[in-house]
Amino acid sequence: MHKERRLLHNIYDGRVLKQRMLESNEKRITLSFYKYWRIKNPSELRDKLFLAWSALGVMGRVYVAKEGINAQLSVPEKNLNLFRQQFEQTSGDLQWPNGIRLNYAADNNGKSFFKLKIKVRDKILADGLNDETFDVTDVGKHLSAEEFNRLTDHPDTILIDMRNHYESEVGHFEGAILPDADTFRDELKMVEGMLQGNEDKNIVMYCTGGIRCEKASAWLKHKGFRKVYQLEGGIISYARQVKEQGLKNKFHGKNFVFDERLGERITEEVISRCHQCGNPSDRHTNCANEGCHLLFIQCDECAGRFENCCSEKCREFIHLPQEQQQELRKGVKKGRNVFRKGRMPAFHH
Repeated sequence: MHKERRLLHNIYDGRVLKQRMLESNEKRITLSFYKYWRIKNPSELRDKLFLAWSALGVMGRVYVAKEGINAQLSVPEKNLNLFRQQFEQTSGDLQWPNGIRLNYAADNNGKSFFKLKIKVRDKILADGLNDETFDVTDVGKHLSAEEFNRLTDHPDTILIDMRNHYESEVGHFEGAILPDADTFRDELKMVEGMLQGNEDKNIVMYCTGGIRCEKASAWLKHKGFRKVYQLEGGIISYARQVKEQGLKNKFHGKNFVFDERLGERITEEVISRCHQCGNPSDRHTNCANEGCHLLFIQCDECAGRFENCCSEKCREFIHLPQEQQQELRKGVKKGRNVFRKGRMPAFHH
């Protein structure tokens, strides 16, 4: 049994796998999908997915819960058709519900994941909500890119970015409210308070791929907001639609993503600045000091000067002997370590 379980987990050093991914010339496609549906045995589905997707060379990060699945993946281009065919199965080990939309990355170089990690969780999205207290299926109306552009031009529309502050800092839609939230859980409370008194307005929300808006729109409808809309497929789908259909692109900058790329280029505009020198930059990175690992924006010049670290102190730390670094890191809990600028403007409408 122990030997069998080992086949359902990665057994190689992550650093080796990451280097292997970066050096590989294999063509890969980055995509994502989510689906809320009742899963009787998440652990069983998790193991089946790991075996099926490992066989196809799929890499990525997946959360499975009784409420559904949330997946960000990198699929070998040569196996993409086989991967897509799995979602058409009506019998056998993998049976999927109808309506799963595969969302393909806007900037698709395939260098997004270096291993397959599938975890069973209580929820596929950490929202802090009790799903038993409201109808999670009563979601906001989905908008295509064309419908989104038209509705956000309306004077009675309020546009809300449902992402974290460090995501919207490097790219966002014109005219959007950008809450200064660290987590989706915090933002839900923040947005609900900000919108009080605007129950009759058009509330349009967007996020990276759509999953956060799915839950947020249902919550706002439960709270009495009558005209709630969401951008179907999020920024990722919007970028593809405006390009294919020749529509006006109302998104400016870069789309932050939660994989090795840390962002995908939507427009050539750079709307943010290096957190160290203040020069224009939208290059997110993690501090090279593993004991810090701060997520921040760093330009190429500062990356060279500080050796990919967030400060002189961290730069000095990475030159200490590895044994000393490990000893100094013992017992240190980093928690959520993200650079904050506190730039949320007052909301008036």
